[in-house]
Order: sequence, then structure tokens, then C-alpha cells
Amino acid sequence: MTDGTAYEVAVRAESLLGEGPTWDPATGRLLWIDLLNFRIHTYDPATGRRTLRRTEQHVGAVKPRAGGGLVLNLRDGIGLLDPDDTFRWLRHEPVPGRRGNDAAVAPDGALWAGTMRYDEATGDGTLSRVTGDGTAETVLDDVTVSNGTGWSPDGRLMYYIDTPTRRIDVFDVDAVSGSVTGRRPLAVVEDGAGFPDGLTVDAEGCVWVALWDGAAVRRYTPSGALDRVVGLPVPRVTACAFGGSGLTDLYVTTARVGLPSPPPLSGSLLVIPDAGEGLAPPAFAG
Repeated sequence: MTDGTAYEVAVRAESLLGEGPTWDPATGRLLWIDLLNFRIHTYDPATGRRTLRRTEQHVGAVKPRAGGGLVLNLRDGIGLLDPDDTFRWLRHEPVPGRRGNDAAVAPDGALWAGTMRYDEATGDGTLSRVTGDGTAETVLDDVTVSNGTGWSPDGRLMYYIDTPTRRIDVFDVDAVSGSVTGRRPLAVVEDGAGFPDGLTVDAEGCVWVALWDGAAVRRYTPSGALDRVVGLPVPRVTACAFGGSGLTDLYVTTARVGLPSPPPLSGSLLVIPDAGEGLAPPAFAG
């Protein structure tokens, strides 16, 4: 069912574990990370300009803040970069053997931040909701590899991936509190097709999922039906996000970690032009 949609190379790179593409509407740049190499990348598709910043810890996700600067999901907690590049902790909670992984900002401005053990011990990770003042609530405490999180266009559903389950799960969202209930599978990635990793939701409410060891991104409809498969020239596809001036281009991060002979584009930032229409990403309210 793989379609003939063409990809392009946005940034040729050799990221060990490229992850977390996020469009920043305020700056017109794409943010993404090389998690295991302590790096935050930016890319301006209009000019081709790129920047690189090194972090002091493994960084699992980076998102824009409403007042400028960035929020980081780090090894030891949630950190803030102010617009002048000053770093400070919002929540400093080191747990030996554990690190931050993927994260996403909800429509209400809260950060949903995942963690996992370095050894990927079953059920030893978490998913927490962190508000702008640093208040945190652990929503899930039996996670193994916390990954993609996203919301439907109307904000009434939340999608979530704990990678080893092979599932894309869906929750109901309380419109007042932002809390979630009613977890259930939306779709299951079959054996041999890779493992679901990062995700994004488009303006039609469809869920795009990156497939680790699956060499593809998939689009699922709100009912869970497999709608599209876009094949890519690398096995370890990690995450995806819409960006560009019209939010029509799907940017895809990739990895080369653990591959004895990585294909040439492993670790690069790829883009699928005119893949659809994305949702304007909210900024962290902190």
C-alpha cells in the first residue's frame, strides 16, 4: 500500500538519534534534536540557515515557549532556555538510569513529557503533564518507551504511543482540566512493519506515525484505518511534524544508532512536500 509520494533531503546529517521535529511559527524555523549527541538543531526552510546548540544532558524533546525561548525534556527533568539563552530548571528530578524522551505541548499549553529507562526496562517510564508554573502530574506510570503524543483538531482526543506495545492509543480529553480518560487502541502496527515512534496529527484529524525499523511513515484515519504509507530510504524513522509557511510539508527525523552499516541518509532530516495540512502547534505556557 506504499504510495509514490516523493521525499526530499531537508538537511543531510549524521545524527545518531534524530528526534522530535517541531515547527516554531514565531521564528519560521523547524526545531529538532540529536538526542544521544546532546544537540538542538534549527532549520529555516526559507533561507536554508541552520543553527546548532549543545546541551549538558541528553535531550529528549525541545518545544517553543509562549514568551520566547525553549522548554527541554532532559535527562534530569524539565529545563527552560530563556530568549537570551540562559538555562534554568523548571523541574529538576533526577532518577538514576532514567531520562526524558519525547514530549508534546497540549492545546492548553501544558507539556506532556515522557521518560524511559536507558535499559528500556518494562514499565519503568512515565508520562507526566507539566503546567507553565512547573506543577507536574504523573498521568501514566507504567510506560516502557514513552513516545508520540498529539491531540485531535478539536482537542477532544489525545493520541499516545508506548513503542513496545506496537499500539497507537487514544484517550478522551476533559475540556476543563485537560486530563485524559478512556484509554483504548486506535491502531496496532503489525509484526514485521516496524515499531510506532513519534506522531503528529493533521488538520483532518488523521494521525501520522513514524515507524522505527519500518522505513516509513503511516497515516491513520480518526477511525484507525490505515490510509497512507510513505516509504523512506532509511530503516529507523523516528518522528514527524508538519512545517513550512503553510504547514503543508511533513518533516521527518531519522536515526543511525545501532545500525552496523547505516544507509547514507540515516540521521538526516527528510521532508515530504505537500503531504497534507498540519495544525498550528501550541507553545508551552511557561
